[in-house]
Amino acid sequence: MAVCLKGVFPPIATPFENGEISESKLAFNMERWNKTDLQGYVVLGSNGEFPYLDEDEKVNLIGLVRKHMAVDKVLIAGTGMESTRATIRMTKKAAEAGADAAIIVNPHYYTGRMTSEVLIRHYTEVADASPIPVMIYNVPGFTGVNIAPDTVAILAAHDNIIGMKDTSGNIVQLAQLVRLTAGKGFDVLAGSANHFLPALAVGAQGGILALANIAPDECVQIQRLFQEAKMEEARELHLRMLPVNQAITAQMGVPGLKAAMEMRGYFGGEPRQPLLPLSDSARETLRQILQEAGLL
Repeated sequence: MAVCLKGVFPPIATPFENGEISESKLAFNMERWNKTDLQGYVVLGSNGEFPYLDEDEKVNLIGLVRKHMAVDKVLIAGTGMESTRATIRMTKKAAEAGADAAIIVNPHYYTGRMTSEVLIRHYTEVADASPIPVMIYNVPGFTGVNIAPDTVAILAAHDNIIGMKDTSGNIVQLAQLVRLTAGKGFDVLAGSANHFLPALAVGAQGGILALANIAPDECVQIQRLFQEAKMEEARELHLRMLPVNQAITAQMGVPGLKAAMEMRGYFGGEPRQPLLPLSDSARETLRQILQEAGLL
């Protein structure tokens, strides 16, 4: 099956109750998301607290999302591990559990050794072995490694590497990614709502946006307005959502996202330790930001 990446995907938060993944709370959230025009879901992304889940939990979670998602949505699973061998293993397990595609963060423990040659070989070997299409995940803020556009252009020629999430926030780089991968069957997606509209303007095909967990309709509407050439309306909505996105990502992170989900009527729950829930004062600040954006 061809995997369509054009549109908005939330990197869904993982719901925990008493420290364990809650299927019922996941189903509750997905019932609401399924009614939106989201293109699909990303499970085991940064906002899903994937570093804190063991392998069995990861595979189980992929299966639960597949079980409760609408049939017309696309399921992308994060399968990146530190070694090529472990990444291949996890990607195969994700496919068996129901993922349509894999999104793979680059190895980064040995940051200084992650040269272009190393990354090209890593992604190529994973893509060769993967039974499902592969996406590149560039998130230098977490990994300390920025995957250069020239490297991505080489990887984009691989038949089983179909796209990339770029969370660098560098619009010049994103534009270069679009330019260098044009005509290769490769889609570039914005990795943050902070730069979603500018990314669309330079050729991004959609976004994997934390904001879409709590404001899916607004995120979809930004892209729809852009496609309809209603740029002033798109700009106004983008700017209105900007403080919300900054709060639930850079400022407050996963605890902020989960608190915002609760305020918006989703199940957020607590993050898994060592992350801690928001303080009462931070919650009040977040509530005011959501109110000012018209989300409460």
